[in-house]
Amino acid sequence: MGALPVVCLIAAILIAVDQVTKLWAVAALSGRARIPIIGDLLGLVLVRNPGAAFSLATGQTWIFSLVALVVVVVVVRASRGLGSRAWTITLGLVLGGAIGNLIDRIVRAPGFLHGHVVDFIDYGGQFVGNVADIAIVGAAGVIMVLSVLGVNLDGTRTGEDDDHHGADSAQGAVVATEGDGETRRSRRARRRDESGAVS
Repeated sequence: MGALPVVCLIAAILIAVDQVTKLWAVAALSGRARIPIIGDLLGLVLVRNPGAAFSLATGQTWIFSLVALVVVVVVVRASRGLGSRAWTITLGLVLGGAIGNLIDRIVRAPGFLHGHVVDFIDYGGQFVGNVADIAIVGAAGVIMVLSVLGVNLDGTRTGEDDDHHGADSAQGAVVATEGDGETRRSRRARRRDESGAVS
């Protein structure tokens, strides 16, 4: 299986989990006060978010809808040349998270590309998120790590191509030298044979 189908499969699973949990949140948490899970650190509360991940930059819903569309296109195009398992999983999470919240912005009130995203995981009263947000932020962290480690999309590491090129060039030079030496020896042998035949 190629990288793109794996990316799409990961995204599809994430989208399903994200949408099912949002449907549950709307049904179970509407009209209810915050439900603590770990005291004040973690809880459940239903929030309609017109902004970005974790309720950030509210009031710019249509901009984030367009950004999500661009992200989807970029991820799909990048996935065609993937050779790294880590990048494959990471881009699957990015794609699933982007589409998960984009679905809300398309189908939910107040309207197309302006829909409010359903958030329900409350982090200590600082911000509220959902499963798609967790995937996006987690993937962003992995992308930073992969970038620091120099892992490219095709699975190679930064500088690895140059090392291979240098090794190939050195090996080619050795072969060429050996071949040239063999040619000189062959020439000397032919001269001796020719000299013996003449005498």
